[in-house]
Amino acid sequence: AAAAAWTLARTGEVRRGRARKKKSDVATKETTANAMPPSSASAANKRDYDYLFKLVLIGDSGVGKSCLLLRFADDAFTESYISTIGVDFRFRTVKIDKKTVKLQIWDTAGQERFRTITSAYYRGADGIILVYDVTSADSFDHVNDWLKEVNRYASEGTCKLLIGNKSDRTSDKVVAAEKAKEFADELGIAFLETSAKSAKNVEEAFLTMAGELIKQREARGNGKSEPKKDGVDLRGDKTKSMLDGCC
Repeated sequence: AAAAAWTLARTGEVRRGRARKKKSDVATKETTANAMPPSSASAANKRDYDYLFKLVLIGDSGVGKSCLLLRFADDAFTESYISTIGVDFRFRTVKIDKKTVKLQIWDTAGQERFRTITSAYYRGADGIILVYDVTSADSFDHVNDWLKEVNRYASEGTCKLLIGNKSDRTSDKVVAAEKAKEFADELGIAFLETSAKSAKNVEEAFLTMAGELIKQREARGNGKSEPKKDGVDLRGDKTKSMLDGCC
């Protein structure tokens, strides 16, 4: 079974696990509940949040996706973070406008050879966070390639956010914030520069996405707060939930 470790972050609850290809290895609340006696299962299924959103971090390898997740989930940073193999995920619970929001955050490998794996995780995502490295022009140029995959695999109307990471490396910066902002405006999506190392704008980035998703749900009048059910199905089911939302 997939390994799972629990820790308490500064402002919320964090759950970490590693996704595997086998369906039996995917740890979910549903499978845990099914293994319990009826009374225990009922208690486990009692919802302690108002919204549950699935977010996916995508971008080239080395742009700092894993470090962003580590900073947001654990308020920690390491220079020697090992590149993600496959997909890593964590939960964190936050408060937004008196609402309890549980964020299920997936960190996908950026290497080209893993794209057949990560494409399965676009489906069912409520929000896509596109990450590039401000010190790498190539990683910024490749955002368009990642967008093509998003448009191909993600549900229509999935919210998107553009992040320029490693903003602390000012002397090495090659992608101007103005250029990235103009690109984001053309796409009709929000943009932020972040630094996983200094924590600048990391909290704001995830909370911005969560806030937009709440507005989206409330505007639709959709009382459902669970991620789309195809979000963690690794069998390649092509069914999509075609929902209205922000771009």
